Order: sequence, then structure tokens, then C-alpha cells
Amino acid sequence: MKIIDSHQHFWKYDPEQFPWITDSLYKLKRDFLPSELRKVYAENKIAGCIAVQAAQTVEETRYLLELAENNEFIKGVVGWIDLRAASLKEELREFASFEKLKGFRHILQDEADPNFISHPDFQRGLEIIFEVGYTYDILVFPNQLKGALDTASRFTNASFVIDHLAKPDIKHQSISDWKELMHEFKDLPNVYCKLSGMVTENDWRNWKLEDFFPYLDVMMDVFGQDRLMFGSDWPVCLLAASYGEVKGVLEAYLADFPEEVQTKIWSENAIKFYKIKD
Repeated sequence: MKIIDSHQHFWKYDPEQFPWITDSLYKLKRDFLPSELRKVYAENKIAGCIAVQAAQTVEETRYLLELAENNEFIKGVVGWIDLRAASLKEELREFASFEKLKGFRHILQDEADPNFISHPDFQRGLEIIFEVGYTYDILVFPNQLKGALDTASRFTNASFVIDHLAKPDIKHQSISDWKELMHEFKDLPNVYCKLSGMVTENDWRNWKLEDFFPYLDVMMDVFGQDRLMFGSDWPVCLLAASYGEVKGVLEAYLADFPEEVQTKIWSENAIKFYKIKD
């Protein structure tokens, strides 16, 4: 079965460029490059990936596109650009020829204002990238989902995907409030969700497969078989699990589902959402 990893990162570690990599995340304070991931993918039978921004710079977008040009297994890039910039339309022209640039993301989870996405200048920026045909990755905590919901409801012809299940508190098995918020997206067919980032929302040293199943049940109920996609969140996942262990969580959950459903979640939905050309 073909597997597309819809969410992973590369970087040459620089503490100024990646301030979110604090001392508690010391394992991430090094370079993570395609040469290393290629070996991991060979071991785990991964056909390709989407490289997602981890720094809020246009330089990183250029860097990821360069990596994608030189590594066939990188099927697409989700970059960063200043959506609030008055010159956004002009700045987008630089990337018009890059077929592997699929969309953009802003690290909304780090913004103090839970409604940051709703600011008029940010909404204007989203409108511009959607006019061009780009997708948008939503990286938020549960308390920021209201703004994300309002935005997805406004741009019904645009393609959104929620990263990491919107980061529920799996460690403490807190689910009811998050579940209620996520159910608001059930009738928005333009919103997908990545089954990624789960292990790092649990107890890094003491998690078990069954911890994740109630959250995955919610995902299946809300988004169904056609709007979910596998993502590893490598190398961030290494804080709590190996790549094989991350993959194993979803393998265990999907084991009794029909092959058709598994194929959609492992690859077909990502290929459709990001318009991946094989």
C-alpha cells in the first residue's frame, strides 16, 4: 500500500531561526535533512512526503523548494509568507513557477491572540492565496478553533487542513471540549485533518496505542474516510517515538478498516488535497 507522509519538516538548526526549539526539546537542536529522512522512508516503505514550514521566513520557503527540486520523494511544500503584507500579491509572483509549492502555513499556535486568524489583514492574505489556488494548513490549539471555523466557513471554496488534530490534551485524556469544537467542522467539506502530532501531545515516555483511539474515533466521525491523511510530524515526533512507532499507531487503529478506507487515509486523500503529481 502506497503511503504519503503529509506532514514533516527539514531544517539546518539555527537557534535564532527556530526559537520554539527550547532546551526541553534538545533532541531537535541539530540538522534534519533529506538524506536522513530518505533512509527512514526506505525502512518504513514511505513513497513521498509534504515538507512543511517550521520557521516564519520566506527564506525557509525558498530552502524547502530547493530541497524539493533536488529530492524526488518530496512531493510538495507548505511554505510561509507574510499573509499580512500589503505587497503579498507581488511577493507571490516569485513562487508562481514552482509546481511543488502547494500552500502556506502560519504558526498560529504561538500567537497570543486566539483570534489572530480573524484579523482583517490576515483574512485579506488568505483571500489572495486562495485566488491563486494554494491550500492553507491550520496550526492551532483547541482554544483557537473558533477563528479557524469562522474562516473555513467564510472561504468555502478554499482548501484547509487542520494539523495535528488541533492538539488535544491526550496526555490527560481530556476530550469532551475538544470533541465538541471539532464537530463544528463536520459539515465543512473543504476542511481536512492530518492524523499527525499525536505522540507529542501524550506523555512522551509513557504512552500506549489505546490512548489515541478515542481521538481517532472522533476524527473518523467528523471528517470520515475522505478527509483524513497520515502525517508523521518528523522529526518533532522523535521526542516521543520513532518513525515506526508513529506509523504503528495508525496501523493499529486502521487494522480492521476496509483496504479502500486505509488507502485513502495513507495516501489518496493527501494526493487529492495537495494535487500531488506522481
